[in-house]
Amino acid sequence: MSDAAQPTAAEVRAAAEAVKTALDRHLAAVESRSGDEDPAVYEAFNQLAAAAEAYDELLYDRYDEVTPFEIPSAGDAPPYTGPEEPSAVSVLIRRDYAVAEPQRLRAHAQRIEAADDEGGEVSGTVHGALGLLFGEFEPDEIASRHAEFGLEEGDSTLWVTASDEPAEPGEWLEAPFDQVDSQQVICRFDVSAVFDDEDLDDDGDDDLEELPALVLDEDEDLEPLDADR
Repeated sequence: MSDAAQPTAAEVRAAAEAVKTALDRHLAAVESRSGDEDPAVYEAFNQLAAAAEAYDELLYDRYDEVTPFEIPSAGDAPPYTGPEEPSAVSVLIRRDYAVAEPQRLRAHAQRIEAADDEGGEVSGTVHGALGLLFGEFEPDEIASRHAEFGLEEGDSTLWVTASDEPAEPGEWLEAPFDQVDSQQVICRFDVSAVFDDEDLDDDGDDDLEELPALVLDEDEDLEPLDADR
C-alpha cells in the first residue's frame, strides 16, 4: 500500500475511540436488556462489531498490526424474533449457475423449440436458451440435471421465513425479495464450494461438524443432510 493510500494516525485514533464508544453502548444495552433477544442488544452488538472491524483494518493499514478481536462473519444469523407459532411461511431459494457449455445449452433449447413446433430462433442466443430451459423444466429438475444442460453449479441457499399470516395474492410479486427480514428466518441451508475449502484448511480435523447442505433431487423434497451421514 502506498503512503498516499495509508490512513493517517488521526484516523486510526478516531477508529479506536469509536470502538470505546461502541463498547460502552453495548454494555449499557446488556445491562438494561429486556430479555434474551432484546433488539437493542443485537443492534449494539452489530455496531461494536463494525467499529472493531474498521479499527482492525485501519490499524493494519497504518501500522501493520492486528487486534485480538474475532470479527463475526456477516453470515452469522441474527436471533429469531418472529412468531412462536407462525401461521404462514415463505421459502426463499437462490441457486447460481455458470453457463459452462453454451452449445449444449442451446442444443437443449432447440429441442424444446422443435417439440413445441415453434419456428422462432430464441434458442440461438444464450439468454433466449436460458428462458426456454427454465420455462420448460422445474427449478428442482434443473438443479438435478444442470450438467446435462451445460450449466455449472455455484452457490445456493434456501431460507424459510415465518409470518403471522399469508400474503395477499400478488402482494409481493413485483419485488419478491425486497422485504426479507433476517430475524424472521426459521432456518436456512447453504451450499458453497467455500465450505470444502474450509474443510481442507482444517487439516482433516474429524471433530468439526459439517455445515448443513441441501439434497437436490427431482423425486425428493429439499432436506438438510445430517452431519453424521
